[in-house]
Amino acid sequence: MHVIETNKLTKYYGQARGIIEVSFEVQEGEIFGFIGPNGAGKSTTIRTLLGLIYPTSGSAKIFGRDCIKEGPEIRRQIGYLPSEVYYYDNMKVIDLLKYSASFYPHTNSKRIYELAKIMDLDVNKKIDDLSYGSKKKVGIVQGLLHRPKLIILDEPTGGLDPLMQHRFFELIREENQNGVTVLFSSHILSEVQKICTRVGIIKEGSMVKIEDINELGQKNYKRFKVEMAEPVMADYFDLAGIESLSVHEKTVSFLYNGDINKIIAKLYTRKINNLIVEEPSLEEIFMHYYEKEA
Repeated sequence: MHVIETNKLTKYYGQARGIIEVSFEVQEGEIFGFIGPNGAGKSTTIRTLLGLIYPTSGSAKIFGRDCIKEGPEIRRQIGYLPSEVYYYDNMKVIDLLKYSASFYPHTNSKRIYELAKIMDLDVNKKIDDLSYGSKKKVGIVQGLLHRPKLIILDEPTGGLDPLMQHRFFELIREENQNGVTVLFSSHILSEVQKICTRVGIIKEGSMVKIEDINELGQKNYKRFKVEMAEPVMADYFDLAGIESLSVHEKTVSFLYNGDINKIIAKLYTRKINNLIVEEPSLEEIFMHYYEKEA
């Protein structure tokens, strides 16, 4: 079952690009990563899914229901953490959370205190006395207190220290193990790598790739760094599979996706002082892919 399904979802702000024909599905019970740099269209996609803004064209469904026509009913089963959180400053945290809980049946104070303890949140403080990170904790508790079937997270870890990030990821994993579907939007690939099973890459408002997170890191790329005995021209490394080539006098570096024996045979014709072959990081593969698409 597809919990989220978009079909050529498009949003323009006047003449300005928001998102263009974004199509993807999120399966029930998965944690789907939605990645791209700031301004790529992640938040616009999410706000359209939530019915906070209307699409210019295309369609979006959650739980098989139209996000615009049936938005109020759908949102009762969604937990949402926006990238920026804003509250009434004079309210106490506990009053705000109890007020939020009042909109959902079968939600009680016990759930609030359980989540607050996990996130080390002092619920007796006033909102205006909280740091940015603590306000983010309020948003996390607020988004999960009604036990939603779908959690939508937009840059959720901003302001959280490493310990709180770890607790947050553990909390999301626990919710997912209980059957909750998660859409995790971030511009930090390492975060997505920790928790997601599949990932969608968005660039300048358009989806450029949807892939299993493990496959993204297992593209058979190798990072080569070669220290030649003598300077070499870039065209010497004109070989299929070599990408992101950098030549600086005697030092050559590149990513290679292909039969490694061909590289060894190529290097055999020249004297080299050193050869380093490494597995590239997932972040490096992603950035390489992003630049390649450009």
